[in-house]
Amino acid sequence: MTLDGNHSSRTDYAPNDGYLGGFVIAVTRTARGVIIAYLTTSALFASAASLIWGVNTLFLMAAGLDILEVMLVNTAFTVGQILFEVPTGVIADTIGRKASFMLGNLTLVVSTLLYVASSQYRWGIWAFVGASVLIGLGFTFQTGAVDAWLVDALDHTGYKGTRERVFSWGGMVFGTSMLIGTLAGGFLAQIDLAWPYVVRAVLLLGCLIAAGVMMEDLGFQKRPLRRATFGAETRAILEAGVTFGWNNRVVRPLMFVSLAIGFSAMYTFYAWQRYALDLLGTDLIWVVGVLTAISSLAGIAGNALVRQVMREGARRRDPARVLSVAMVVSAVLMAGVGAVGLLTHTPGVVPMLVAATLWTLWSVVFGIAGPVRQAYLNAQVPSAQRATVLSLDALFGDVGGSAGQPLLGWIAKMWSIPLGIIIGAAFLAVGAPLYRAAGRGEVRAWPTSE
Repeated sequence: MTLDGNHSSRTDYAPNDGYLGGFVIAVTRTARGVIIAYLTTSALFASAASLIWGVNTLFLMAAGLDILEVMLVNTAFTVGQILFEVPTGVIADTIGRKASFMLGNLTLVVSTLLYVASSQYRWGIWAFVGASVLIGLGFTFQTGAVDAWLVDALDHTGYKGTRERVFSWGGMVFGTSMLIGTLAGGFLAQIDLAWPYVVRAVLLLGCLIAAGVMMEDLGFQKRPLRRATFGAETRAILEAGVTFGWNNRVVRPLMFVSLAIGFSAMYTFYAWQRYALDLLGTDLIWVVGVLTAISSLAGIAGNALVRQVMREGARRRDPARVLSVAMVVSAVLMAGVGAVGLLTHTPGVVPMLVAATLWTLWSVVFGIAGPVRQAYLNAQVPSAQRATVLSLDALFGDVGGSAGQPLLGWIAKMWSIPLGIIIGAAFLAVGAPLYRAAGRGEVRAWPTSE
């Protein structure tokens, strides 16, 4: 992986105008420096976040919750995101994307420790619900803000490479960090289910410090934000979301794809932890960590294939068509994951391995689709409204997750987890015609360097 393209060395700044007493050095204001800052903070954030991803369902069930209550707690997380996407978008588009990201890290530290306390003192489902809402707030500070910061900074420094390439690097770093985090989380949880959460809080503090030192809002004009103007800023954000998001013939179908993915993917991800152990017929928690780590490796492989799949120059493929095919393939693979459970009568290694193989292939497909989608969406939105529209897109995913998790969780409780997975796969398939609709809505031709 090389950080090539363009390594502009802009020096039109005073030597001490950075943060922490001028510690932000000149290289940070080059395309290479921006990419390094993006990859470093992404690695720390993903490592911290993923420590609990492989064991969160098991942690909540050990605290006394059943599978439906687990999905309700996870729904509280997505509801929190719905509530805070627009207000945190105001922060990102006024006082800055860096400030928004740092506030997100701080919020996640507090809410993660609240999770631990809720389990330790047996405060019950409502304490977890409150903590999950705060976790949703923490992630909304980050959604949209980081992508908007990266694209603006790359434009400012004159980067000439494709955005997909940078996003694929980010995906590979994210996947590698998730691999390390989920493996570590699985083995830490084998000792004590609370340990991954404590270590997560420590790593988030490290990410907060790294962001303070390495990130700088380049190519973005910050504006002051006061309590008296917050309402007006919020209305402006909503109007921008309508103008550049909902009224955009390309972006609007992409938002509905986010809703469909959110409906399926969040339930499937968290149900997989319990489902895999049910297929295996054992409660070896570290196995879930290993399976999640394998999924991370598959995602990295998909990220690495992005350049070959999309190609460059005259041979560049239409991203809408690539994404449409990816949704069909992912829906078929996910339906297969659920079908294994419905067809299996005796738990064992073989059914678990079959389901895990299909899950891994699904991760490869999503590893390809993720960076392509990020670049495609970013290319449709002007800089000033980028964080707003990206947050609105994330909001649609949150709405999907808020509906999908309780509904599919109820189906899992009343009938079975794999039936919920199959129903979720049907929603993934809906993404294919939506991507084709986005492609028909384009008003400019591909290829493009965006």
